[in-house]
Amino acid sequence: MPMNADDIESMIRAALPDAIVEIKDLAGDGDHYAATVTSAAFRGKSRVQQHQMVYAALQGNMGGVLHALALTTVTPDI
Repeated sequence: MPMNADDIESMIRAALPDAIVEIKDLAGDGDHYAATVTSAAFRGKSRVQQHQMVYAALQGNMGGVLHALALTTVTPDI
């Protein structure tokens, strides 16, 4: 069963409360998404560490229920 975009956003926002999350269903199948996540929590972290933070927020669903996620992480300008 595919993962709902609202569930993805909720999980990310639970782990990164300040996050601005934009999700697009790339194939219309609920299985292939692109997400842009903007959070101050990414400041000072490498791109790999930022992505790991988002994957951790998804609580093991990446690669299972959530088949594909093209991820862009952004640190907000102050």
